[in-house]
Amino acid sequence: MGFWQNIINLFKRSNETDSTTEVSSSTGPRTGDYTQFFSYFGSGHSALSVATVYRCVQLLSESVANLPLQYMRLKDDIYVEDKSSRLHYLLNVQPDYTKSAFDFWKEVVENVLLDGNAYIVPIYSVVTMEVDRLVLCGRHTVTHNIYDDTYTVCDTVNGVNDVYDEANIIHIKGHTRNGKQGVSVLEYARQTIDIAITGDRETLKRFSNGGNVRGIISNDKTVTGFGEYQDDELDKTAEDVDSRFQRGERIVSLPGQVDFKQISLSSTDMQFLESRKFTVRDICRFFGVHPSFVFDDTSNNYKSAEMANVAFLSNTLNPLLRNIENEFLRKLIAPSLCCKRKFEFDRRALYASDLDSKVKYQTATIAAGIYTVNDWRQIENRPPIKGGDKILVSANLRDINDNNAVAATTKKEEKKEEKEDGNDGQS
Repeated sequence: MGFWQNIINLFKRSNETDSTTEVSSSTGPRTGDYTQFFSYFGSGHSALSVATVYRCVQLLSESVANLPLQYMRLKDDIYVEDKSSRLHYLLNVQPDYTKSAFDFWKEVVENVLLDGNAYIVPIYSVVTMEVDRLVLCGRHTVTHNIYDDTYTVCDTVNGVNDVYDEANIIHIKGHTRNGKQGVSVLEYARQTIDIAITGDRETLKRFSNGGNVRGIISNDKTVTGFGEYQDDELDKTAEDVDSRFQRGERIVSLPGQVDFKQISLSSTDMQFLESRKFTVRDICRFFGVHPSFVFDDTSNNYKSAEMANVAFLSNTLNPLLRNIENEFLRKLIAPSLCCKRKFEFDRRALYASDLDSKVKYQTATIAAGIYTVNDWRQIENRPPIKGGDKILVSANLRDINDNNAVAATTKKEEKKEEKEDGNDGQS
C-alpha cells in the first residue's frame, strides 16, 4: 500500500512541477528577481550569491555544528552524558552512512534558514530496536499534509520512501504562521535581498563598461525641425559617440551643432554606497546577526564586540539550539522518561571564546564550588592530580551564622569607628 501511494505521489508532484513551470514561463509583469532565490543551490542569481546572506547562513549553521549534542540520563539526581548509548555516536560522530555529524548539523540549520523546514527520519534497527540511522531528508523530498499530520517521504538518494506519522519524524521548523510548517527567512527578506541583487548587478555593469555615461544626442535650437536626412545624421553621430565611449575615451568632440545631454545618474547620485550599507544591516536584522559578525564596517570596540557576542548567543543561537533539543526529546524519548533523559548542546565552548575568558571562567567555577580542579583537568584532557577532587570555595565567603565571623566583623567595625573618632579629634 505504501509503495503504490509513493508512486502516485511521485507522479502527482511531477505534474505539479510541470504546471508550475508552465505558469512561471508564461509572459507577464516582472516584479523582481527574488523569485529565483528559492533554488538557492543552482542559480548564479541565488540568495547565497549575496555576501551578507552567505555569511549569516554560514555563521549560524557552523556555530551549531561546532557544538556537541549530548544525550544525557539522570543519575543520582544529576544528568550525566550517556556515552554507551547508540545515540551518542549518531549525534556526535556519524548520523548516517556517508555524513559526519558536522555536515549533518550544518545542513540541518541551512535547511531551516533557507527552506523553513528540516526533516529527519530516525531509522530503527530490527535487532536492537534502537535508533540505527538519522536520515536528513533532501530538499523537496517531503510532502507534509497539515490536516492529518502525515509526512510522505520520497528520498531515493537516502533510501527512505514511506509515509510517516507526526510522532515518527523529527521536524525542525523555522518561523511558522500556522504552527505546522516553517517559513524560510528568504521569503520575508526577499525585497531586501532583491535590492542587494540589483545593486550587485548594477555595480557589475558599471565596472564592466568602465562607468560609461548615457545620454541623448540632439541638434541645437537654431534648427526648427528635423528632416529625414537630419535624423539619419543624428543616428550616425549617436552611434559614433557611443562607440567612442565604449572604447574608454573620456572626452569626445561633437560635430557641428550637435548637443549631448546626459540622462544616467552617477554612482554618487544614486548613493550606491549608502544603499548597500543599509542592505547589509537589513539582511542582518532578518537573520538576527550583528553586523560586526558579517565584517560590516562599523565602529566597535572590545566592549561592544563582547555585548554583540552575548546578544548573539542569547537572542539568536540559544532559541535555535533549544528548538532542536526539544524536538529530539519529543520524538526520541518516551513521555514517561522525559524527566530522566534529555538532549543538550554543550554551550561552554561558546561562552569561553578566548583563552583569557576561559581561564577566568574556570577560576570562577572552582572558587564557587561548581567544578573541582580535576573536573576541569578532565575537560582539558589532563591527568588528575592528588587532592584535585576536593571542592574548594573562596576564603572571602563565610557562614552568616559563624560566631567567629560575626565577632571578627564586630571588632573590625569598632576599630573603624575609633579611627574615625581620632581623626575628628585631630581636626
